[in-house]
Amino acid sequence: MVEVLALIPARGGSKGLPGKNIKTLGGYPLVGYSIAAALNAKLICRTVVTTDDPEIADKAREYGAEVPFLRPTEFAQDDTLDLPVFQHALNWLSEHESYRPDFVVQLRPTSPFRPPELIDEAIQILIDNPGASSVRGVVPSKENPFKMWMIEPDGKMIPLLETEFEEPFNMPRQELPASYWQTGHIDVVRAETIINGSMSGQEISRFG
Repeated sequence: MVEVLALIPARGGSKGLPGKNIKTLGGYPLVGYSIAAALNAKLICRTVVTTDDPEIADKAREYGAEVPFLRPTEFAQDDTLDLPVFQHALNWLSEHESYRPDFVVQLRPTSPFRPPELIDEAIQILIDNPGASSVRGVVPSKENPFKMWMIEPDGKMIPLLETEFEEPFNMPRQELPASYWQTGHIDVVRAETIINGSMSGQEISRFG
């Protein structure tokens, strides 16, 4: 039996749209959609919201999630990365509840529309691939990175990617390798990968 934790990060200090995680969308708070998806996924065992905001915590509990702790302010800054937030949550659950999941599913409130069966499908991919460290949702990218550039301060353009192709930026799009954009709507990661310092690890499987 695999123990799967859904972890929903929902800090309260958004500057672009204050209080966005509990803003109403279609009659429900934004965070409520991710909570509902997690609770209805068959392979998820626990649904936890990590937040620094008591109001978000109350709303999350109202919609069925657990909020066993409030996230320290140091892990709720504008420039805070996912990794320390998830490490804090896993360490807290281990130290205070002796709870150590096998997999962690990241469900961002800003991607509210995801059928529960898709979450189960992503989890199953990781179960079926013991060599993989994570599963990440992707879609075909609209723009091909082989035709992208960086511009130096003096205005000189250099290709974004180094490749074995000669002048890929002059090649037909159909002849270039397919590229994919990560959607961020569903990520499944082995808990040990997070504890060891990465939100993805070295072996990432595709979902989508």
